[in-house]
Amino acid sequence: MGIFVTPPEKSCTFVPMNEMLTKWTENCIVVDADYVDRVAFNLTVNFERMLERRIKEADLGKWLECLALDGGLRPGEHQTTVVLIHEKGQKGLKYFAPSAYNDLNGKAFRGPLGEFAIHAVPVEEITTKDDMVAGIAEFLMQQQGVKRLLVVPDAEEGSVVQRLRQTARQAPDGLQLTLFAMSPLSGGNFRSEILGYSLLHALGIKGEEIGT
Repeated sequence: MGIFVTPPEKSCTFVPMNEMLTKWTENCIVVDADYVDRVAFNLTVNFERMLERRIKEADLGKWLECLALDGGLRPGEHQTTVVLIHEKGQKGLKYFAPSAYNDLNGKAFRGPLGEFAIHAVPVEEITTKDDMVAGIAEFLMQQQGVKRLLVVPDAEEGSVVQRLRQTARQAPDGLQLTLFAMSPLSGGNFRSEILGYSLLHALGIKGEEIGT
């Protein structure tokens, strides 16, 4: 998906997920939620200055759908599990809507790409967020039935990307792994996609506004 190609048009409605969606699905998304929230803030500040208009919070459902499109998912009756990993003291996303983790956890929404089931997971005291992101991604890589794994790590700090590179070398045949970052990532058995494209869609910034 190139920048600004066929974004979802409507906001999604989050409802309690059904029992079926509590299992791991063929498509899984693992997100460092604190990191992506920080990136959304930086984009908001920069583009408000550039466009001279207010930019509202990013639409969480639209962002996840755009992220999935960039990760290779196409319209259809798919099921996708989303794991939002956040620091224990954070109550919610600051630059997305909806935002409260208590309200998002255990919810699902349906759109052109099927159903997305949300799990908001705080970092345990005995580990770090990078370790949880990498650990959950490693676990999902080995789960039978998981065919597409999208990971949004904090690629700007720490060593999580290097750990994911190493893990990707042992990924089973048939698993499509995509890592998202603000700059292209190289040197691994994975696809690399630009995180900013999906966030710009979710923030309501149109291609013609920035000349693309």
